[in-house]
Amino acid sequence: MNKFVLPLLAGFGAAVAIGVLFYFETTLTNTALLMAPFGATTVLVFGLPDSPLAQPKNVILGHLITAFIGVFFVEMIGVTPLNMAMATGLGVSAMLLTKTTHPPAGANPLLIMLSAQSWSFLITPVFIGAVVIVLVGKVMQRFQKQLA
Repeated sequence: MNKFVLPLLAGFGAAVAIGVLFYFETTLTNTALLMAPFGATTVLVFGLPDSPLAQPKNVILGHLITAFIGVFFVEMIGVTPLNMAMATGLGVSAMLLTKTTHPPAGANPLLIMLSAQSWSFLITPVFIGAVVIVLVGKVMQRFQKQLA
């Protein structure tokens, strides 16, 4: 396959995934399905789909674990610069211990704590958004294999 085709397909897949989330967010659900770390997630899922860091388990659980930590700090401990640092470190450790490392998810505690999110944030955008990105990624991988 031409050396330009795979990067273009990766970019297309990333655009489709974010576009689907945006469409459902604004048109159908009126519920947040986008968050900045998902932009970085699409780099891995579509650009490096064979990477261990881009596997469905890592994408979904990495985001959920770190988001849980962020919301836990907001709801139970409080938001201070020291707590944000501790939550981020705890998120990194938790992903490594559970073998669900997904680097973009490392931003979740900061995002969640800076914007004072609640438990519902774990469902939308975190869980639903991560699942949609993974599903669009699987469709794109099948498409790419058919082209090869």
